[in-house]
Amino acid sequence: MLKKIFKIVLWSIVIFFAGSVVLVALYSFIPVPVTPHMLLRTAGGIFDGKFVGIDKDWVSYEEVSPHLFRAVIAAEDGRFMRHNGIDWKAVDAAKRYNERQKGKKKRGASTITMQTAKNAFLPHWRNYIRKGIEVYYTYLIEAVWGKKRILEVYVNIVEWGEGLYGAEAAAQKHFGKSAKDLTSREAALLAAVLPNPIRWTAGKPTPYIQKRASWVQGRMRGIAIPKKDKE
Repeated sequence: MLKKIFKIVLWSIVIFFAGSVVLVALYSFIPVPVTPHMLLRTAGGIFDGKFVGIDKDWVSYEEVSPHLFRAVIAAEDGRFMRHNGIDWKAVDAAKRYNERQKGKKKRGASTITMQTAKNAFLPHWRNYIRKGIEVYYTYLIEAVWGKKRILEVYVNIVEWGEGLYGAEAAAQKHFGKSAKDLTSREAALLAAVLPNPIRWTAGKPTPYIQKRASWVQGRMRGIAIPKKDKE
């Protein structure tokens, strides 16, 4: 009996790793069609009697304003171009902050690569097993995709409102224009709402979001991003 269980566990591990490598390899050149989070969010809406659906439209890296890439890096992961998937300096800083500020809201250290791994391959459940798998996918996509593809996937699958995913759908919804035409301010507003895109909206920003967007714009100056193929 134990031998049979061991074989099942072993084969499950082999299938998981083989499947994850194949899927990551496929997603290195084809658009991510749908994510676990999108499906679960839609299913949850159905059960709650509030069907939202999935509004998204994949666009290439070349079809997204450089302002948006700089904005999301400024807002979410300032050392994106310099770390290997996990920003250990940010992890240490967050740990020290949380130890000093016990009882208050904890500070995280999730990088854009980690968020991309979570959004593309995993449900947003909070447990150590999911976090461990997220770390595995983080290093895997850094190795296989590289920075440019990670940014491209991230801005195409991240949530920017209820049922609203990706830069193109968000730009059309909030500003009535394509993602490639976003201004610096519009990009900063989109990046400013990323911590809670259900509560906040880039199209109708609160004073807090306006202030945060200004902070993002200030950080955008001088941020390096991968070059477009046509440059």
